[in-house]
Amino acid sequence: MKKLVYLVLTFTLVASLLNVVACSKTEEKYAAIPQGATVLILGDSLSYGTGANTGTNTGEDYPSLLATKTGWQIINAGVPGDTSADGLVRLPALLQKHQPKLLIVELGGNDFLHNVSQTNTVANLKAILAEAKATAVPTVMVAIPELSAFRAAVGNLQDHALYEALAQETNTPLISNVFSEVLSDNTLKADQIHANAKGYAVVSELLYRKLAEFGFFKIRE
Repeated sequence: MKKLVYLVLTFTLVASLLNVVACSKTEEKYAAIPQGATVLILGDSLSYGTGANTGTNTGEDYPSLLATKTGWQIINAGVPGDTSADGLVRLPALLQKHQPKLLIVELGGNDFLHNVSQTNTVANLKAILAEAKATAVPTVMVAIPELSAFRAAVGNLQDHALYEALAQETNTPLISNVFSEVLSDNTLKADQIHANAKGYAVVSELLYRKLAEFGFFKIRE
């Protein structure tokens, strides 16, 4: 009987410790980025703002909207058609020129469209994260939906699994279920792979809330 009680108590203690560790990981906070600081967004057409208004940068892109919400000076380095490899090539010069206090990476969608191997995409994204780390720039990744005509048709897109795996491997904060949510709603889409102005507004709000949860700034009520 004493042995059974001991085992139960041991199991309870281990479970409690694991729960504390899990909660600590979930609630991890990062250094706040002050208003006026430069933040770089490395992305593709989703960051550029394709689908809003005439498809050019008109202030309806999510980086512009996020800049208004946060007070950051956001550099929109979104280039339509860019793959993870293209972003990797552009990054060193962008870091040197802008010296950002935070890097937000939104890439991978064009890799999926062009059937780039997952191995190459992961390697490129990992290299981007390493480049930022080498210059002491904190980095956040934004997950992109897995390419699926069926899920798109039924409005149930899901983030590609590579982002969660890479975030855990590199200990990089990940903003998930943003574009998957927006691009699953026909009222928020300009086409099958781009948001419209209303959709980008939702994207900026979701990013705003998640960045605040990470501790990068305090929400201004």
